[in-house]
Amino acid sequence: MKTALWLYLFLFLAFFDLHAQYPVLTPFAISLGAGPTFIGWMMGMYSLTHLPGNLLAGVLVDRNGSRRYIVFSLVAAGAILLLQAHVQLPWHLLMLRAASGFVLAFLSPACMTLLASLSSDATEQGKYMSGHGIVHTLASVVSPAAGAFIVAKAGYSGTFTTLGWLLIATGVMAFFSVPAPSRRTLSPLSTAQSPKIPAKPSIPSKDDDLVSKRYYLLPFFVSCSQGVLFFELPLSQTGSNSILSTGILLSLLSLGALVTLSMLFLNRLSPGGRIAAALLGMAICFFALASFHTIPTAAILFMLGAAKGVLFPAMASLFISLGGPGRMGRTFSLQSIAMSLGAFAGPVAAGQLRGFVSPYFIAFLLLMVALLLLPPNNTGKLSGLTSKWNGRAA
Repeated sequence: MKTALWLYLFLFLAFFDLHAQYPVLTPFAISLGAGPTFIGWMMGMYSLTHLPGNLLAGVLVDRNGSRRYIVFSLVAAGAILLLQAHVQLPWHLLMLRAASGFVLAFLSPACMTLLASLSSDATEQGKYMSGHGIVHTLASVVSPAAGAFIVAKAGYSGTFTTLGWLLIATGVMAFFSVPAPSRRTLSPLSTAQSPKIPAKPSIPSKDDDLVSKRYYLLPFFVSCSQGVLFFELPLSQTGSNSILSTGILLSLLSLGALVTLSMLFLNRLSPGGRIAAALLGMAICFFALASFHTIPTAAILFMLGAAKGVLFPAMASLFISLGGPGRMGRTFSLQSIAMSLGAFAGPVAAGQLRGFVSPYFIAFLLLMVALLLLPPNNTGKLSGLTSKWNGRAA
């Protein structure tokens, strides 16, 4: 539990630092002379360079443990932010965002793997994942408004410098506080222990394998929709206080997620049911943003955040059930790869199609496709995975 508390503290500081940039990056890019299409590519490039980092992280975290990669991600990302404070041209910002995407690709698989390894009980793992979501959301509640406030007081350069040093300090704290991995927690590839052969090995069927691969489309479509939101929301805010209003709206989004993340009893429900309900709720919210302009944006974003608070712990629990000992790093790495691809495709598509259709309607369509791709309960595929989870939780 002590390790979890330390990890939650580092995650809070890291997520605070990262989310504080969301209302700042688009206006900063515009001040450098960038247009909407370039901004879409800039945001997408950050996610695209996640891919090589995710591919490396999946194997390396299982082999060497999480600590060194948590420290590396935090310190390197902080150093990049210090350089970002002195950017003068849009393509400089594009290159630094690409570098930041690569180094931060190690952070999420390393943290999720470390949390999942703290317990072998399914219910406890679900609670740890919910705690991860709560910490993430707490940071994202205050950080967008805080980032906008820092910009108003210190300007863009001062904001990036402050956030950069905060990340570096967090990385130094993680080096001294996160425990080094023991040999028994590492992947069998990195130990001299002989593998234990089960008496009755279970061979997954072809259908089960297809279902498992299908689930990796979920984070892709969800991340696409999030990328569309982070691209379009700052551009839709006008006036002298646009940065502050964007920060407040993003904080309301995270506040809605915090409400449902605090409902820990939801962890007792099957991941499949929670995912389906959350996807439908998010799709309705994006449709409302695209079509019903009389509804306050703040109210819609709060409900959208509440749906996200249900979705992400459920997806984490589901991917734990799809993985296994020695494969958590690979499992969460594949999830991060899917999210990186989605976060790249979403802003790029929104930037290209913004003149023809509302980006929010694009996000609605993506989430409805994700909902349709869920295996129905009556096929036995989804129920097989959720019954596996319920059996472990019991």
